[in-house]
Amino acid sequence: MCIKRAIRGFVGPKDIFRNPESIFRFFEKTNGDSPFNITVSNEGQDFAVMGMHFKLGLYEHQSAGALEGLQKMIFDSKFTTNNKLEDIENINIVAYEPAFGIIGDPAKKTPSTRQSADHSMVYIVSTILRKAFESKEFNNRLGGFKNLDEVWKALMLEPKDYGHQALVNKQTRDLMTKCTFTHGGKTYDDKYPEGIPTSISVTLKGGKKFESGFVMFPSGHSRNSTANLKDILNFKNNLLGRLALKEEELGQKLSVLNLIENASN
Repeated sequence: MCIKRAIRGFVGPKDIFRNPESIFRFFEKTNGDSPFNITVSNEGQDFAVMGMHFKLGLYEHQSAGALEGLQKMIFDSKFTTNNKLEDIENINIVAYEPAFGIIGDPAKKTPSTRQSADHSMVYIVSTILRKAFESKEFNNRLGGFKNLDEVWKALMLEPKDYGHQALVNKQTRDLMTKCTFTHGGKTYDDKYPEGIPTSISVTLKGGKKFESGFVMFPSGHSRNSTANLKDILNFKNNLLGRLALKEEELGQKLSVLNLIENASN
């Protein structure tokens, strides 16, 4: 559709670069021109889309590394089983620019709408952590999980996690106040956009600390080699599809979509 519109002369996307409020001009002010050259390629194999990632649930792209790190900590240490949510003193996220600057936007630290919440890493991370602590079923199953994929599926964010009740949840809001951010500096900056360089740590009262280590290619990223992407996406498709379709009809629809690469024109 975009190609067809472009052929017909549609030039709407230029405002993405011309608009003074656009993300491309947020950090580098210009007089109306783009702050960088735009090069369009029509040959070769190195296309940016091949380096992107599938979202495993509903969250903002920049949050993927933090979510991977947090869930890896939960999987490795099982700290949500042995501690209480109130025991958390600090949640620190180390990120790269431009993510650090975007995350630092004060409006995103206190989201009040669905639209602002799903682009707030503070809210997204706190919601995942709150779900991990409050679900007895999750913690009972955690010891039997074989890999990180099971944690992704068990804690997957869906529309209700951005609804009014979730937005005003007191435990989520308490966790949000305990979140801090650190700029990872050149080590992190140089590795974006190749990956989503992030690390996260959770410190409990008394000083005990859990750390994720450096995350570069979280589950869902095109260069991640550990996650069973098809299995997690199938879970996501069923989770979201059930909101609109009955199970039998959903199964039929997904079967068709899963074979789309072999379909005729």
